[in-house]
Amino acid sequence: MKPWMRGALLAAPMLALAALPAMAADEPKLDAGNTAWMIVATCLVLMMTIPGVALFYAGMVRKKTVLATMMQSFFVAALIAVTWMVAGYSIAFGNGGLYFGDFSKVMLAGIEWNGPFILGKGLGGESEVATTIPETVFAMFQMTFAIITAALIFGAVADRMKFSAVCLFIVPWSLLVYSPIAHAVWHPAGLIWAWGALDFAGGTVVHINAGVAGLVAAIVLGKRVGYGHDNMSPHNLAFAMIGAALLWVGWFGFNAGSSLAADGRAGMAMLVTMVAAAMGTLTWVFAEWATKGKPSALGAISGAVAGLVAITPASGWVFPGAALIIGGASGVICFWAATALKKALGYDDSLDAFGVHGVGGIVGAILTGVFAYGMLYKTDDAEAALAYSGLLYGNPDMLWIQVKSVLVTIAYSAVATFILLKIVDAMVGLRVSEEEEREGLDVTQHGERLG
Repeated sequence: MKPWMRGALLAAPMLALAALPAMAADEPKLDAGNTAWMIVATCLVLMMTIPGVALFYAGMVRKKTVLATMMQSFFVAALIAVTWMVAGYSIAFGNGGLYFGDFSKVMLAGIEWNGPFILGKGLGGESEVATTIPETVFAMFQMTFAIITAALIFGAVADRMKFSAVCLFIVPWSLLVYSPIAHAVWHPAGLIWAWGALDFAGGTVVHINAGVAGLVAAIVLGKRVGYGHDNMSPHNLAFAMIGAALLWVGWFGFNAGSSLAADGRAGMAMLVTMVAAAMGTLTWVFAEWATKGKPSALGAISGAVAGLVAITPASGWVFPGAALIIGGASGVICFWAATALKKALGYDDSLDAFGVHGVGGIVGAILTGVFAYGMLYKTDDAEAALAYSGLLYGNPDMLWIQVKSVLVTIAYSAVATFILLKIVDAMVGLRVSEEEEREGLDVTQHGERLG
C-alpha cells in the first residue's frame, strides 16, 4: 500500500473515502451523483442552525429572551458565512503547518468550481486526498459546520450576554479556535490527522470545541440573575421540540454528508445516526423517569441530541450495534452531566451546551477508539484495516489516540476562548446590566418583544 493511501485512510475518516474513487485513475473525475448529494447535505446542515438551533434554544429560554436567542443563531450564521469566506476556509483547509493553514485561499481565491480538487498534502508530501466534488461545494459544506459550531456556544450563556460582545467574540473565535482545530483534524498536514485520530463528522472539531467554549463562557460571565431560585422554566417547549426534530433530520446531512460521496459509508453513517439518536432519547428519558418520577419532553429532545452528538465522530466507522451502545451511554452520561455534575460544580450552563455537546462529544470520541472497525472500509487489506480499528478489534493504540485528541481539543479551546473573552470584556463588556437582564434581552438589546 502506498504511504499516502495509508495516511489518508488512517487519519481522516471524513475525507479518506472521498479519495477512493480517484485511486484507480491518474486523475480524479467529477461525479455528478456525489456532487448532487453533497449539495443536499449542505442544505440539511445549514437547516440545523437556521431554524434548528434557533428554535431549539429559543424554546428553552424565558419569554423575554426568545427573540434575542433566535437572533444570535440567525446573525451568527451570516457573520460566520462571511468570516469563513474571507479567511476561515483558508486557515482550515489551506496548505500549511501542523496547526494552521496558510492564506492561499483568502477570499476563496482560486478554488476549483468546475471539477474535482485535491484537498492537500501532508508535510512530507504524502497523504494527498483527491475528491470527486467541486471545491465550491466542499467549502460551502464546511461553512455550515463552522456556522453551527459558533451558534452552539451561546446556549451556555443564554439570557445574559451583550449582542455586541457576541459579535466581537465569535469572529476571532471562529478564525483562531475553530479553523485551527478543523485544520489539525481534517487537513492532511494537521497534527491530529497525523496522529491517526478518527473524527468522521466533528466530535472534536464541532461538539467538544463548542461545548468547552460554552462552559468557559458560562463561568467567565457568571450565573444568571436569580439562578437557583427564580422560575427559569422554558417558555415554549413546542419550539424546542420542533428545533430538535429539525436537528435530528439535518444530522443525516451532517454525518452521512461527511463521506463526501453517495456511497456505502454514507449509508452506514445515516443508519448508525438514527440508531444512536433513538437510543439516546430512550436512555435519557428512562434515567429521568427513574430519578425524577416523570418522563419529560425536554428530556426526550435532550437525549436525542446527546445521541446525535456522540455518534458524530464514530458515524463512518462503526456498526449499528456499536451505535446502540454509544447512543445509550451518551443518554445516561449527558443526563448526569446536565443535572448532577452541573449542580455539584455550580456553573450556570443555561441550555446545557457543555452537558450535551461537550460531554456527548467526549463520550463519542473516546468510544470511537473502542468500536471503530477498519475492515468495514478496507476489506482487501486486513493489516491496514487494523491500523484504523479500535480497541475491540485489536488496536488498543487507537483508544489512546482518541483520548489524546480530546485532551488537546479541550485544552486549546478552553485557553483560547478564555483569552478572547477577556479581550472582548475589556473592549465592550461581556454582560448586560442586572436591570437589563431582568427586563430581558429582547427589549434591551434589540428594542423588540413578543406580543
